[in-house]
Amino acid sequence: MSLDWAGAWQALIHHPLFGIGITLAAYQLSLAAYERTRWVFLQPVLVSMLLVILVLLACNIDFPEYRASVQTLTVLLGPTTVALAVPLFLNLRRIRQLFWPILVTLLVGGVAATGLGVLLAWLFGGEHLMLMSLLPKSVTSPIAMLVADQIGGIAALAAVFVMITGVLGAICGPAVLRLCGVRHPAAQGMALGITAHAVGTSRALQEGEECGAFAALGMSLMGVASAVLLPLLMALIV
Repeated sequence: MSLDWAGAWQALIHHPLFGIGITLAAYQLSLAAYERTRWVFLQPVLVSMLLVILVLLACNIDFPEYRASVQTLTVLLGPTTVALAVPLFLNLRRIRQLFWPILVTLLVGGVAATGLGVLLAWLFGGEHLMLMSLLPKSVTSPIAMLVADQIGGIAALAAVFVMITGVLGAICGPAVLRLCGVRHPAAQGMALGITAHAVGTSRALQEGEECGAFAALGMSLMGVASAVLLPLLMALIV
């Protein structure tokens, strides 16, 4: 009995677990390449994203099908985010000692991270819809999409800006901080967490436990502040 290779291939690429398989494989390959070379442009999130896109295009799989197949990974994002509380707990005493520097960093860094990108886009003639989509770029995607929708932006476009911000922050952030003489793990972590959210926190965890803990703290505080204050601010302005 002859084997129907075409049918077997179609059954494979349309299997419900295919999306999870290529996603995990792409990330592991990207992580291995980064660990081996330590080349900043091989940032695992960026490279794995490009690999998944190439596989989907080669297999002619549309995004709705892929999104449905990786629903399990999407659900696990919640527990993964909660797990960031572990390094926070382990460094709780250190966080208490640096309470006021953390607060000042959040205020100054949060305003700068939120406002400078929008100001630059406005100077280049960006439309109101674009500016509102760009405003929450420094928080995690779920919060950014919700905030963008509330203030008159486009949720999907906000998610794109969030991804670009996170990847660029993870690639350039540590080098820029070292160039500026910022070498304290807590300061590096807060900067990465506030500006590059989850991707920056992932990069900070590679630098060390304390750096990762403060990045998780910065990301969490930035997300809460943006979710509460940005809609209120826009409501007052409008």
